[in-house]
Amino acid sequence: MVMKKFINSPDNLTVELLEGFTTCYSDKVKLVDKTVLRAVPKSKDKVAVVTLGGAGHEPALSGYVGEGLLDASVVGDIFAAPGAPKVLEALRLFKDHAGILLVILNHAGDIMNGEMAFKKAVAEGINVKMINTHEDIAPGIDAPISDRRGLGGCVPLYKVAGAAAEEGKSLDEVLAIAEEFNNQMATLAVTMKTATHPQSGEYISTLPDDMMEIGMGQHGEGGGTGPQKIATADATADAMVKKLVNAVKAERGDKVVLIINGSGATTLMEMFIVYRKAAKTLAELGIEVVAGRCEEILTVQEAGGFQMFVAKVSDKTLKYFKAASNAPYWVTK
Repeated sequence: MVMKKFINSPDNLTVELLEGFTTCYSDKVKLVDKTVLRAVPKSKDKVAVVTLGGAGHEPALSGYVGEGLLDASVVGDIFAAPGAPKVLEALRLFKDHAGILLVILNHAGDIMNGEMAFKKAVAEGINVKMINTHEDIAPGIDAPISDRRGLGGCVPLYKVAGAAAEEGKSLDEVLAIAEEFNNQMATLAVTMKTATHPQSGEYISTLPDDMMEIGMGQHGEGGGTGPQKIATADATADAMVKKLVNAVKAERGDKVVLIINGSGATTLMEMFIVYRKAAKTLAELGIEVVAGRCEEILTVQEAGGFQMFVAKVSDKTLKYFKAASNAPYWVTK
């Protein structure tokens, strides 16, 4: 197929996109090799929050480096985790801080390289702890954690952990707050149009034009209920939000955060229509939406579809979710 993208050499995609991103937001972020850091570092008496992941999902993950969020994003090539040595280099940058929380999404390459870097950092005496996001409920809410992928829920978790760190919480406290949020969040993705790999132009996976799949992974991995005829926005939203409510065990009177994350080719018009129905269904269940977002957070090039995220929140985790931040793609006051 002919790939329609404004790129130069496919081999230079990651370097060039990172150069463009950090040049555009030079007052907030800077680039050191393939690691995005805050332009103005956090004081060393506070915990640093570090993550890793492949490029090609913009604005995630590097768009969330900033005050009240991440201190560093270690970037791999398109859809590929960075190597353990690069992650270790990033952890060493914060060895004199009050501690480091390393956030890893549950994908094989990220886990392998992240854990390897984590173990080496611990062996060097660096005060670092690790948390693994695994909020995809497509395999089933009782599926082993190893089978549950990390999707866009990493970003609101960065927000909660980053705000706690900014407040001056200890590493153990930041980890506990992040774990509370991690254990109460769930994501479900739906795809109707798959993406191409921007280096090869090849489809990552395929779906017939009149079909969609609830539960497909963000790279086109299986794990859902299989293809089905494209449903209306209301029917799709209603089915998805009820599964998510069940996953986080939300009940009448509970408070939740609701996020619709566009996959890359889905318009804001569509996302707002979906959000509208999801919020109505939650209200009918007696569940209060206390915070929400509807935007592209973690994309997959020109994939058509969205991820629906629900987190049951306590007053404590809600406070951190709403706290001030100034990352390029998450500015709150």
